[in-house]
Amino acid sequence: MLVEDDESLRLVLGRELKRMGYDVATHDSGIGVTEKVAAFEPDTMLLDMNLPGVGGLEVLQQVTSHDSRLPVIVFTGHGTVETAVQAMQTGAFDFLAKPVALDVLEHTLRRAIQHTRLLADNDRLRRAAAHTAAGALAVAVASEQATRLEQQVARIAASEESVLIFGESGTGKELVARRLHSGSSRHQNPFVVVHCGAIPKQLVESELFGHIKGAFSGADQKRPGMFEAADGGTLFLDEIGELPLDVQPALLRALQFGEIRPVGSDHVRHVNVRFLAATHRDLRADVKEGRFREDLFYRLAVLELRVPALRDRKDDIEPLAQAFLRREAARSGRAMHFEASAMQRLTSYSWPGNIRELENAIVRIAVLVDGPGITAAHIDDIVFVARTPAAAGSELPSFDLYTLEQQAIDAALQQCEGNKTRAAAILGIALKTLYNKLNARKGTATD
Repeated sequence: MLVEDDESLRLVLGRELKRMGYDVATHDSGIGVTEKVAAFEPDTMLLDMNLPGVGGLEVLQQVTSHDSRLPVIVFTGHGTVETAVQAMQTGAFDFLAKPVALDVLEHTLRRAIQHTRLLADNDRLRRAAAHTAAGALAVAVASEQATRLEQQVARIAASEESVLIFGESGTGKELVARRLHSGSSRHQNPFVVVHCGAIPKQLVESELFGHIKGAFSGADQKRPGMFEAADGGTLFLDEIGELPLDVQPALLRALQFGEIRPVGSDHVRHVNVRFLAATHRDLRADVKEGRFREDLFYRLAVLELRVPALRDRKDDIEPLAQAFLRREAARSGRAMHFEASAMQRLTSYSWPGNIRELENAIVRIAVLVDGPGITAAHIDDIVFVARTPAAAGSELPSFDLYTLEQQAIDAALQQCEGNKTRAAAILGIALKTLYNKLNARKGTATD
């Protein structure tokens, strides 16, 4: 963006900047610059210090307040050391005196653009790291189902097509997505996870596509979205079935054309992203019932993968349990091992919560077992204390989830002789969550 009040200089510089390969927006005074910045969203700005109406330093303050990352190069024919110092202290990227040689101007602009891109890369990597679960396990699977899945993942990873991953909650769909990314040509670029069901409905569009300053209440700074964070890499949309219908058309356009529009902006951005998505729901049924767009479904499901439940791949329980235990032993600096009877108890269970339930169980065992050897008694006392009679083979006493939850809490508290910290650990929930559930029970009893 070029802000210059001299018409002839503005025309000449605009022409030369376009010759250098830049898209150029021009403005002839210090009035309305911030609004034009918001509309054009430039990568850098050339700002004359000697402007009519509003002075250059005041414009610089307004612009840097609007977007502190925008590199502003100030220039003037009345340059002094004092003016340069003031401009740099106000937030200018560089200071040039008129007349400026075109090669010097081009070099300065390139540095400014590089500065913008470095800031964007740093922000992208920070946000990608914030949405990346640490320490995905690489486990040597043993079952026929898991081996077949590994072969499919290896074959599909090299493709650039979108992949829809189906499977029950806790089966390891995100781990499959990570393996698809690590086996692709994009493996050195970001892998960004978006948990569609965990984002408040009113913020979904902003989280995905970003927003400009002032787009809505609380948007006090421009913020890139997850699509920009994943640019050049892979975007994993977990639990895609939870995505609100009104956001789905924008997502479809992003998938088809690589176009995104930040909330509040008139400017379209382009991204280069591979899309992976996962769901535990029957999306075909959701499409028939109007809860999910048919065109978006077929755009996502170019390739499909199904992750089997842990009860259908029991041969994988032992290597997974051993891997989780090795990780916890390394974290605590202790030596721990399963005795044969303990492993028999683990492999005989159906694990309705799949790999996530197994992992939580091993974490509880590692925290609560004192010695190095883990026995069948430890499994019964720590893992299965809150199991209902149905888990042992008899019928459920109730199908009401609240009733079953209260029975599990009561059984855990009884087993732990009222110790809430230990009870929360064996239930696999936070202590605060246990207190909240107990307080809610008191409130219901009072009512």
